[in-house]
Amino acid sequence: MTDLAGIVVFVLGAVVGSFLNVCIWRIPQGLSIVSPASSCPQCGHSIRFYDNIPLVSYLLLRGRCRSCGERISLRYPLVEGLTALMALLLFWKFGLTLKFAAAFLFVSALILVAFIDIDHQIIPDVISLPGIPICFLLSVFLMELPFMEALLGLVLGGGSLYLIAVLYELATKREGMGGGDIKLLAMMGAFLGWKSLLFILLVSSLVGAVVGISVMWAKGGDMKYAVPFGPFLSLAATAYLFVGDYAVNLLLYHQI
Repeated sequence: MTDLAGIVVFVLGAVVGSFLNVCIWRIPQGLSIVSPASSCPQCGHSIRFYDNIPLVSYLLLRGRCRSCGERISLRYPLVEGLTALMALLLFWKFGLTLKFAAAFLFVSALILVAFIDIDHQIIPDVISLPGIPICFLLSVFLMELPFMEALLGLVLGGGSLYLIAVLYELATKREGMGGGDIKLLAMMGAFLGWKSLLFILLVSSLVGAVVGISVMWAKGGDMKYAVPFGPFLSLAATAYLFVGDYAVNLLLYHQI
């Protein structure tokens, strides 16, 4: 039964990933995520239901549109597979519980934010602003996080990144972090609590620095090349869901 439930969760996660692909494409353009039906971005032909099966259709079509033959971006099965994998991992951690539902909603939002930020260097307010109170309520009532931990996470999450952004701008005379990142960390702090913030900032900064330096080197040393920070925050917050307890004990109490 557990194996069957895991398969069902994986499939449903892939379906959610397919919907996230729609959101990633349409939200930055201000389009409805409900209608019209999905279509090929190259030829505009509506995608038939049997060509829109998560993961499977991409393989059957060999990564090409049935109508025009143009290549389908690898992004689509990547997002579907990543969302399905995260659903399965969260199922193994929480089981079929309300905590699983809350954590999967949170991670799905992070996947959405990360890929939009990669493409457009923005984190839409339509995701982060309602996400802050929703994550706060989910953490308190479903994740059973103490009220003050969630509240401090919200306040310190947004406040700490805002302070870093101000200090960076004063030191370099240019903006290094957008308001979207600040609201995103507030959302993360509201869901994971204030203890998560040090871990998230350390991990995201470390990974972001490695990737940023690599990208700048590949671009010929252009220090002004913008690397979106949202994906690294999202990666760190997701990691905290799985190793947070160990990380907090190690960082704050020096024990595991």
